Amino acid sequence: MNDTVTLWRPVGPKELALIEQSGMREFPPRLPDQPIFYPVTTEDYAVKIARDWNVPASGSGFVTEFQVRRDFLDRYRVEEAGGRAHREYWIPAEELPAFNAAIIGGISVVHRFPE
Repeated sequence: MNDTVTLWRPVGPKELALIEQSGMREFPPRLPDQPIFYPVTTEDYAVKIARDWNVPASGSGFVTEFQVRRDFLDRYRVEEAGGRAHREYWIPAEELPAFNAAIIGGISVVHRFPE
């Protein structure tokens, strides 16, 4: 049985800088107007967000990949954000420290846009 789930998170340059400051070990706290942290379930969906949203908003976009303990994720539902191809976990902002503690290994950057 696989004890971890691979997830992806599209980020802009400011969020990536904060992830790098953590030694590529955790995601930064959410801003007051961001009540949910949403890692996504497919690399393709993360690429779409990084390329189509982060690049126009901030000039560059990145896709991070990481492993999370399955027993931690089991307490959350996978949500559809506009269709079956757009699936993500909705982690309440106040639970992000526990989410970060459930990351196994580090966070890797697997795509950079523009390429």
